[in-house]
Amino acid sequence: MAQLVAVYRNPSYSPLQHRKNDTAIMDATIAELEAQGWHAMRITECDVERGELPPAELYLNMCQGARAAEQLMPLELDGTVLVNRPSSALDCHRHRLVNRLGGRLPAFPRTAIVASTAPHAAREQLRALSIENGKVWIKRGDVHAERPEDVVAVPLECLEPALAAFARRDIARVALQEHVPGPVVKFYGVADSRFFRWYDAATGPAGRQPAIHEGRLRELACEAAGILGLEVYGGDVAFPEPDRPVLIDLNDWPSFAPFRGEAARGIAEYVGRRVAQRRCA
Repeated sequence: MAQLVAVYRNPSYSPLQHRKNDTAIMDATIAELEAQGWHAMRITECDVERGELPPAELYLNMCQGARAAEQLMPLELDGTVLVNRPSSALDCHRHRLVNRLGGRLPAFPRTAIVASTAPHAAREQLRALSIENGKVWIKRGDVHAERPEDVVAVPLECLEPALAAFARRDIARVALQEHVPGPVVKFYGVADSRFFRWYDAATGPAGRQPAIHEGRLRELACEAAGILGLEVYGGDVAFPEPDRPVLIDLNDWPSFAPFRGEAARGIAEYVGRRVAQRRCA
């Protein structure tokens, strides 16, 4: 019987309701693969950090921390099937994400990574980004939000106290990002586009959806995920115009909560194909 190892995310990276939902999508994906004949072993990100990594043909990887990624990297270099790859998960850390996408993806907001303890330098960066009025987004510069206050929009006159709040929580780097007007949609995808869904962030999956160009949304999401090598991904896109999407966030293996059953089937089908390709290589 084929062996897979499912690595559950450290709870600190799954704030609020995401903790339950992140576990649920992994459980649902495992159930789909077990129905195909796989035998699953469940471990945690903390187990991986300690070097406790059982041998397997397939790894379902939700780890987001650098220590776990270091332990998994030799498997990636050896060509083992990991979904997602640890290098791709690390590239979702915001300071890496800005560097990877900022120069290669035109539809990405002007963003600067700065020290939270340097408000004057941050002011200079905002001028360089041509952000002189309105509001600016401040996002923690490493992993994605662990708490609601990790991503905030503030008027420019409130920049210094907002940066100080990040510094008090020992968040050394932050991303300063221009505000992109228009409706924001959340999207979820699996590589090869066998699964792709979206909804309006304001109204939710059951609410009224904005009139946007869905094809361009899909193209942008797939292009961004492809740059990072992400295979199971999600994110946020703003639409200043109905046919002009702008990517404002991208992350590895989201919860897929509104579409969990469909997503689990899509992920299981995709990783099954990846394993088959590896066996034939």
